[in-house]
Amino acid sequence: MDITTSNYTTQNIVYDLFKAIQKDRLNYVYRGIFTDDMTRNILELTENNLLNKDDARALTRKVYHVMVEGLQNITRHQAEIKHNMGQSYGLFALKKENSRYFLTTGNIVENNDIESLSTKIDKVNRLDKVQLKEFHREIMQNGELSEKGGAGLGLIDIARRAGSKLLYAFNKISDTLSYFYLHTEITSTASIQMDEEKGKNLFFDFHRLHPMLNNENILMVFNNTFNQSNLLDLLPFIEKQMAECSHLKRKIYNILIEMFQNISKHGSEYQLTEEGKSGLFYISEDEIDYYLATGNYIKNNDIKSLRGRLNYVNNLDSDGLEDFYEKRLFDFDINSETKAGLGLIDLRIKSGEKLDFDFIKGG
Repeated sequence: MDITTSNYTTQNIVYDLFKAIQKDRLNYVYRGIFTDDMTRNILELTENNLLNKDDARALTRKVYHVMVEGLQNITRHQAEIKHNMGQSYGLFALKKENSRYFLTTGNIVENNDIESLSTKIDKVNRLDKVQLKEFHREIMQNGELSEKGGAGLGLIDIARRAGSKLLYAFNKISDTLSYFYLHTEITSTASIQMDEEKGKNLFFDFHRLHPMLNNENILMVFNNTFNQSNLLDLLPFIEKQMAECSHLKRKIYNILIEMFQNISKHGSEYQLTEEGKSGLFYISEDEIDYYLATGNYIKNNDIKSLRGRLNYVNNLDSDGLEDFYEKRLFDFDINSETKAGLGLIDLRIKSGEKLDFDFIKGG
């Protein structure tokens, strides 16, 4: 399998995805097979980079435990289904807003299980905190565990930890299978009122986002600050996702580093935080290629210069790139429109493809 940063629809996909993600400020989306290693990577990435360091310890602990239960629910229902592989991929999404966290998961279930699962969730949603605790105790005492390793207990634990109602939906994909979505809101304290309307809007927006992820076979979306710490946590993620040779993984690592550095060095400070500059990254695949794409803000005054540099690099053949790279190492004039930075040249050389790009003006 090869790597490319060029696809005739890539720029449209990036922008459409950017709009969809930014609308609800989703920080992270993963779509794929949920193994034990992948689950650990998701938890580590979230704990290290997506949980707010200023949040109370009790809140981050609640978020972590709800994530664990949600991810375990995906793996419990993740049966060996000989269906369209992309449609059977599990989903996990996280959004952070002030003192609230919104978690959404998705996975394949059999249509025969829908009634039972709906009944369990509806019952959990009718119970208050004390009743949930008692219901949990009754199940443990009576041994009423489901065939999939205690999925009922998992739902109870999520509701107890989150302190909110569970939103859910089913989307039928065949005569025997449906896709199950579960959404949870977690607040810092019980005194903070749950924003049910916002939770519902986010839930159904994510429901509409899913077909785009499937159609483009997008494996991961990262919408957050771009810094070295985030990069280091994303690399193991990509390694676990790809059952490819080490040479290809190293190639992708190198390209990913250049793309991250491009945002951290040259992106606009429009949404600058203490952790770094904001941007969006996603990786997708087809039967032949992997596609890596980023999106970030830049100043309108910088568009002409950057477009000139990108076009210059794209118009060079392989020999021209190598020659230009060697000359550029000793040329420190980076302001000319025809003098691209080493990062852009590296991306062209390492990917072996022209760089697909576009500029869409904001306000």
